[in-house]
Amino acid sequence: MIIIFMNQDKYIFSQIVDLVSDYELNKCIEKYDGNKRVKNLSCRDQFLSLMFGQLTNLNSLRGIVLCLNAHPNSLYHLGFKTKKFTLSTLSRANQFRDWRMWQDFTNHLIGIARGLYVDDNDFSIELKNSVYALDSTIIDLCLATFKWAYFELQKSAVKIHTQLDLNGNIPSYFLITKAKVHDVNFLYHITFEKEAIYIMDRGYLHFKRLHIIHKQHAYFIVRSKQSLSFKRIYSRPVNKKTGLRCDQVIILNHFYSHKDYPDKLR
Repeated sequence: MIIIFMNQDKYIFSQIVDLVSDYELNKCIEKYDGNKRVKNLSCRDQFLSLMFGQLTNLNSLRGIVLCLNAHPNSLYHLGFKTKKFTLSTLSRANQFRDWRMWQDFTNHLIGIARGLYVDDNDFSIELKNSVYALDSTIIDLCLATFKWAYFELQKSAVKIHTQLDLNGNIPSYFLITKAKVHDVNFLYHITFEKEAIYIMDRGYLHFKRLHIIHKQHAYFIVRSKQSLSFKRIYSRPVNKKTGLRCDQVIILNHFYSHKDYPDKLR
């Protein structure tokens, strides 16, 4: 006697798709008329195909198309409405459709993720303040395809500027620019949260921009340069056993630095 068992459970990918709100996704798509004049590949299936490629570690659109078309009978059960994918259609969708709908939906997903980690604090000290780290990374691109993003040494690249919420290590905001854009310009794009702490390296040391953080009643921690010219106002007592060398309140000496940041610094 032969017994055949049929799997009645849903695919893992379709279970992940169920976590994505169709209402919120469609709201972002309709806001920018994403499905206008679309015949073969809806914006929803475009999003799901790219999500499938990300989760399965596929490195190209061709790989995504080949993998999805290898199991056409499973596409419906995975959550797709498209019956067959073509490389040219997916490529044109990525190239010409309004990117802002994906930005809005990403911000929605980030908001959900941050809510899940609101009580998750990995710091060894208790802080009521929100703490963010600012940093950037360069992603190399193909020069033949992305000539507008020419960087150096006959290659193209973009730079991703990220504001990372350290309470859960989730990006709360990011900006994609050409690779030659300096890190410090990212400070002009951030809406600073009152009483929040922003941690950054010396690449963001620009006193005019740092003074914006101060005026918005937020805090910043930044590495100084050895050439920094300042005058010590007074010192606070420190326990050097903790590794802290000094705790001083200073004012900047250089004319332009003092003009950009006339207040005291600690």
